[in-house]
Amino acid sequence: MLTPTYTTETRLLKEFRLIAGIDEVGRAPLAGPVVSAVVILKPEKVGRYRSKTKWWVGVRDSKTLTSRQRTALVQFIKNNAYDFGIGAASHQEIDELNIHHATFLAMRRAVDNLQVAPHLVLIDGQFTIPDLEIPQQAIIDGDAQVLSIAAASILAKVYRDDLMKKYSAAFPEFGIAQHKGYDTAFHRNQLRRHGPCEIHRMSFSTVRDIMNERFSSLLSSPRRGRG
Repeated sequence: MLTPTYTTETRLLKEFRLIAGIDEVGRAPLAGPVVSAVVILKPEKVGRYRSKTKWWVGVRDSKTLTSRQRTALVQFIKNNAYDFGIGAASHQEIDELNIHHATFLAMRRAVDNLQVAPHLVLIDGQFTIPDLEIPQQAIIDGDAQVLSIAAASILAKVYRDDLMKKYSAAFPEFGIAQHKGYDTAFHRNQLRRHGPCEIHRMSFSTVRDIMNERFSSLLSSPRRGRG
């Protein structure tokens, strides 16, 4: 398994003094927002290589960590960063723009929420952010290789998970606290039973297909005659 290091940033620091890593979570779920985070780590607080005794040893792509591990790392990341920002695009914006463009919107909002402007943004994936007037570099599997991006993935994941737990209290029938809006068998079954709630992404094919099933079922159900 790849483990992220600060090697990429160290190489680029020769040209760019403030380097930010950015990542998103929540592209695939059937409900809730897509969330991005951006982190500018302090070079003097991070070594170029991994060390079992340093704070960043546990920083990984958020998908490879447990909820407890991610939560434990959040304050370390914030304490060793010049700045960090969170941005989100709502389920309505996802439906209006599509998930690809809504993700860019969340990323731009994360950068806009920084108090310190970075000189370079490193982005997980193969695309750069449209209309962002800061130099950018897209890195495929960046969250598994680049420490700043991995740190951003953790902040984004913890923020979104906490938000989805709040939604779970508002819509308890969907069990959102457990699956965080992702496409699980339980989630689909509850959608069939209850129909969508106000945070479901109606443009997603799974949600549309289930709604069409419900509609067809209602049409085909035998109607009771009047007594």
